[in-house]
Amino acid sequence: MLFALICKDKPESLQVRLDTRPKHLAFLEGLNGDKKLAFAGPFLDADGKPNGTLAVVEAPDLAAAKALSAADPYTKAGLFESVEIRQWNWSFNKPADV
Repeated sequence: MLFALICKDKPESLQVRLDTRPKHLAFLEGLNGDKKLAFAGPFLDADGKPNGTLAVVEAPDLAAAKALSAADPYTKAGLFESVEIRQWNWSFNKPADV
């Protein structure tokens, strides 16, 4: 089943995001290779700077989705002010291979 990870960065944390980004991207590549990542990308502020993350992951249950979120280098670096994890149903424009 799919879960949306809706993450909000802590204020004034852009440098943490930038410093941790290579590890975060490698983490996402690993999820993608394991077919656990549907899609992901940053939320942007009014100036176009990243200030959060939306990732949709495949997991058997909420506990597994929480474990994936906890393993993200951004989470480990303390970037996020909040993380909301919600089960999600991809209804429209779903690629055939997801």
